[in-house]
Formats: sequence, structure tokens, C-alpha cells
Amino acid sequence: MSKPTGRLIGRVLATEKNPTTMDKFCFWTEQNEKLNAFDIVKVKHLDGSFTFGVIENISHITDASSFLTNFISSDFGDVNIEEPTFRVGMNYAEAKVSFNDHYLYTPVHNNAEVFLATADEVTFALGLANVENPLVCGALKMYEGTQDEITLPVHLNSKFLLGPEGAHLNISGISGLASKTSYAMFLMKAIQDQYLQRSDADDSVAFVIFNVKGRDLMAIDKPNDFDGKAEQRDKTLADYADIGLSTEPFKKVRYFIPFSEPTSAKRSTYLDVEDVDSYIKVGGLKKYKYVYEDDKESIEMMFANTDDPQQTMESIISKIIDEDDPDFKNLATWTDCMEKVAEKSQKGSGGKGEDISVLSWRKFKRVFRKAIQDDMFANRADISKDECRLGEALKTVKPNEVCVIDIAKLPEDKQAFVFGDAMRTLYNLKLGEYDAEDGVAPPSRIVIFIDELNKYASKDIPKGSPILREILEVTERGRSLGIVLFAAEQFRSNINDRVTGNCATHAYGRTNSIETSTRDYSSLPGTYKNMLARLEQGDYISTLGVA
Repeated sequence: MSKPTGRLIGRVLATEKNPTTMDKFCFWTEQNEKLNAFDIVKVKHLDGSFTFGVIENISHITDASSFLTNFISSDFGDVNIEEPTFRVGMNYAEAKVSFNDHYLYTPVHNNAEVFLATADEVTFALGLANVENPLVCGALKMYEGTQDEITLPVHLNSKFLLGPEGAHLNISGISGLASKTSYAMFLMKAIQDQYLQRSDADDSVAFVIFNVKGRDLMAIDKPNDFDGKAEQRDKTLADYADIGLSTEPFKKVRYFIPFSEPTSAKRSTYLDVEDVDSYIKVGGLKKYKYVYEDDKESIEMMFANTDDPQQTMESIISKIIDEDDPDFKNLATWTDCMEKVAEKSQKGSGGKGEDISVLSWRKFKRVFRKAIQDDMFANRADISKDECRLGEALKTVKPNEVCVIDIAKLPEDKQAFVFGDAMRTLYNLKLGEYDAEDGVAPPSRIVIFIDELNKYASKDIPKGSPILREILEVTERGRSLGIVLFAAEQFRSNINDRVTGNCATHAYGRTNSIETSTRDYSSLPGTYKNMLARLEQGDYISTLGVA
């Protein structure tokens, strides 16, 4: 970079009260120069070097000494009068130093030339030029709306997203306007594209995705028809090609929907009957069930949002899953268990040495009865009818597979049950608890994506919640096992600090000023917080692993 290649736009300002420093500088520009926060500029510096800066704020000032001066000049506040006194005005921008190509971090000098950076220089200045283990995570626009506009792909170090150096992704933003699910799917598609080209079994990945809204994620193996909008389709596919991504849909997708009886008036999925049948025909869909003998250990997930300060619910669950307990041994079905619980709930049922009160049994019965009143709690899973136990199916997840678990039409308590049970199964899978079973050969990494994280890991969730416990296990210890959580929520400030604190990568979408005023956004400069309230749909401010 021996000489400037971008357009000259201004000069550095250094005054007695506002000096340049090692970390920041200001520069003036013409009043009509179009710049935006996050644009990169470069300044001519010592020994032929260039210092690069990220614009954080832009201001306009005049020679008027106060607001009152302007008011008086307009005939004491007549809004219809053009100000007769010409005011000398200028724009100046505040920039934060990001890099110097000769590693000279002495302050830039007054009146030094300021240029727009080229695409290569922007990549260089942001440390994106030589990213190890590059994974495309989006595109960056500079000088938007001008003749100098540039677009370049942004890569992160995949080992800081998927491990082992770091792991986990948190995405936050207002529902709809932030496009959180779309961004998560974009990243997972980029990951699958990359790993499909590899054959190393010791470095492989699979995905488990929970569909929580409508049928949003129940056709990710199908091409997007863009509702017939050819122009939008062509532009989107061109954008994908420009950043090096495949325009094909996800590969190796398996769908799992809750089982419901054919005669049931209430269907368990938003998929049409024709869609279900077509998926089954090609072996791409199973209806999942929970069988008492194999899944009773997951009963605690039914009580994820139930306060249990005395741990009586936990004691009851321990009795149920204890193979040697005389009251619950040899039970075969959910109905058998319900009948035994109902018996324990009767007044005067407590026998000698009974340490659990009738009131506790009744509380347990209310939650348990409501939970198992669903067709997916069954006596057995018939493989010949495309049924399966969800836990059994997840044990056999293979490299590059995408398992989409549909919970969109389930009530919130059952959504929590399915999510918690799947999390535990996958965690135990990576712990090696199922290694001796046939067909178990998990990939080195499993990415779990869940939207609406606030339902399972908010600050209001009881500390003893078994689902919160599973999420904390994954975020705090999952990195070393190869379990990676991609999670999204509307309000980051409402999520348990131990969850967000263990995410190596964060993506901030559009949100409101009330949210950005919370402690969770204290590390962001004020200008960035203000920008979060007006980001376009699909735009993100991210802290990424790029080392």
C-alpha cells in the first residue's frame, strides 16, 4: 500500500480540546459527502504507512455560537424566512483506529489526507484477509448508496463457532424484523456446504433443528420458488454466488413430526397430509413417539417450568424411574403410571414411612396428566408404520445429516419436553453413553438450533429447571464434546447470563432502544446501539471469531 488508491474525501482534525489519539481521530468532509457508521477510511501516516479507522459517528457544525444565534438570524423564529446570514458549515466524522499497515500507532497528524478504502483494503483493515478455517458468515457493504459502494464476503474462523477454540452462537432481535431464523439457516447452510466437500470422519458435523413456528423449516430440502418473483430470485442467487455459497437447498434432511392418531381431530403438524405422505414415500419423515419403558427418565422435562423448592417433584420422579421401587416397578405404560400416581394422590394413601405428602402427589398428578394426554405418549413405536422413538432416531445421526424436529403445533409444555429430551439424548450421545449400541457413530460435532430460547433459558426460569440445566451443560461444557448451540431470541437481556456469556459469537439484529439500554449492550458504543434500532431486515452487528 505505497500510495492511496481510494478517493480523497477529507483531512484529519486535531484541536487543543479534541486531539487525535492512538485509538481515535476526527476528520472533516464536504457537506454532501455520503458516509455511514462502520465505513472504513484510511489516513496517510508516518513512513508511508496508512492508519485505518472505522467511522463511529458523523456530525455537522456551523460557525454559529449557539442555537439562539440561528433563531435570531431567522427573524426571531420565523420559519418561512431563509436565513440571510450565510453560515459556514462542515461535516466531521469520528473514527476509531482499527489498524496500521506498518504497526505504527502514534496518533495521526492534523490535516493528514483521508481516503476511502478499497475492497481489498477493507478486508485487510478488518483482519478478514487471512482468516484461518474460513467460513462465510455474510456480506459487508461499504459506502452504501454512493458510486464507491463495495460489497465483500465476510468470513469467520469456524473453529471459534464450532469449536474447539470457541463455540455457540446467540442471535437476538425483534421478531420478523431481525430475520433471526433466516440468518441461522444461512450459517448452517454455509457449514453444510463446506463439510459436504470433506471426507474426514474426525472433522464432521450434523444438525438438529427445531421447527417452532408454522411450517417454516419443514421444506428446507426443497428449492425456494421466491413466490414466482424472478427478479428477486436472480438477485438472491447472484448474491449467494458472489460470496461463494451453493444455491442448492440442504442435503440429507430427515423430518420428525409428533405422532397423532389418523382419527384424531387435532393434527400434530402444519404439514399437509399430502406433504407428509410424499416425505414418507422417500423415507424422509418419521412420526415420533415416547414409550413409557424407554422414556420415563425424561418425565422431569414435564416439570421444567414448575417451581419445586422442596424438591418433592424430583423425589416423585426418582421413585418412578427407580427399578426397585415397589410401587412403580413392573409398570408398562403411561396409563399404568398415571393410575399409580392417582392412587398415591388419594387422601389417606400415605403408608408407613411415606415421606411425600398427598398434596405433592396431587401437584405432580396435575402436571403429569396434562402432559401425557397426547397421542405421542404411546405404548410402542411401530417401525413398519414409519413411527420411531425420537431418542432412538437421534442416536443414529450421521455426518452432514440435518434432523428437523417439528414441535410447532405442540403446546408450550410439550415443546419444552421434546426439546429437553432431545438435548439430553444428544449430550449423552457425545458423552459416549450409547457407543455399544448398533448404528451409533456420531459426527465429531452436532449443531443444535432452537428459536425462542427465552422459553427455556430466560432469567425467569426456575434455577432447578432440568431443561435449563441441559442448556447450561451444553454451553459450559459442550464445546469440548462437540455439541454446539445456535440459539435465537427476541430480547437478549432476558436470557440467563451463563448461557449468553458462554457464546463465542453474537449477532445483534434490529431491536428497540429500551432493550439496548440494558446491561447486556453496555460493551457496544453508543452509535452502534442507536443503529440497532434502525437496522434493515436481515442486517446484523456481530462479534465474530476471526482470529
